[in-house]
Amino acid sequence: MTGTGSGSTGSPLRVALVGYGLAGSVFHAPLIAATEGLVLDTVVTSNPERQAQARAEFGDELRFAASADELWGRADELDLVVIASPNKTHVSLATAALKAGLPVVVDKPIAGTAAEARELAALADERGLLLSVFQNRRWDNDFRTLQKLVSGGADGSVAPHGELGDVWRFESRFERWRPQPKGGWRESGDPEEIGGLLYDLGSHVVDQALVLFGPARSVYAESDVRRPGAEADDDTFIAITHTNGVRSHLYMSATTAQLGPRFRALGSVAGYVKYGLDPQEAALRDGKRPTGDGSWGVEPESMWGRVGSGESPLTGGGTPVETLPGDYPAYYAAVAAALRGTGPNPVTAHEAAAALDVLEAARRSARDGVTVVV
Repeated sequence: MTGTGSGSTGSPLRVALVGYGLAGSVFHAPLIAATEGLVLDTVVTSNPERQAQARAEFGDELRFAASADELWGRADELDLVVIASPNKTHVSLATAALKAGLPVVVDKPIAGTAAEARELAALADERGLLLSVFQNRRWDNDFRTLQKLVSGGADGSVAPHGELGDVWRFESRFERWRPQPKGGWRESGDPEEIGGLLYDLGSHVVDQALVLFGPARSVYAESDVRRPGAEADDDTFIAITHTNGVRSHLYMSATTAQLGPRFRALGSVAGYVKYGLDPQEAALRDGKRPTGDGSWGVEPESMWGRVGSGESPLTGGGTPVETLPGDYPAYYAAVAAALRGTGPNPVTAHEAAAALDVLEAARRSARDGVTVVV
């Protein structure tokens, strides 16, 4: 699954990045540039300051386009389009790229509805093109560690019982303390912007829950706009009952003055509690880049989670468990392999659609005060 450009002959796959805001400049561009077999060819932005920023980091050979429309006429010069523009543009830009014959990576959420995500998946399948969704937090250090504990396999492969036994309840918190809204489209109350924490952080925590424990059977949610001047939800809770009986409780908030544990997974044998966020985003924001020397994504022992039963980790209970290194670079390495036909799509649009089913159910549940069967 490649475009018609140089990647088909074994030379580096040429990537066009649409958008150079937070997602494009902090996540996608550095990770693309750090991936063997990929080269950042073009950045789509009309902002002179962002162009200068990109050129300073990636060199004078980097090309620019003022709009994505400029890419479709030279699709034969490219092998992949990465869409890191505002949420409301994802569907239209992904559709245009696929119709131009180009494989696509779309930042989450791929669309505003599951139906739109499935329409994109059908188009990609019809054209025989890769369509992948950037769910980078599958490669968070804490998630990789929990996946190992739950599955019992060092590589996340399924085993009869992990170290926790049968997991009964999973709690996941992505909480922040931002008492003043920052503004911008991510916090807009306009439904067309697909803003708010339900679709922002919710896209991550729901995806992680589905990867760990499988499909959802029912969804209950609470969603509030707490801060003065805020327009979109900034304090949201989702309860998922999975088809296998596991219950996931997921918290997303910008109004949390005291942060809870990032993960708490409770099983028939033991529980796992982990505080703190994966360090990769902070490192990327600070201008650090993956080096390949084994230091990327590693956190200090003081941040390790604990596994145990009947004791509080805050008082030293349980056994410290080394946190596996975070590995965002693995996503684009997998994309490169998929384009060359040597590996699977790391995150499919069908998986993203399943998460959107849950997000849509959560929105309905919070609005109507009901539990929604998915």
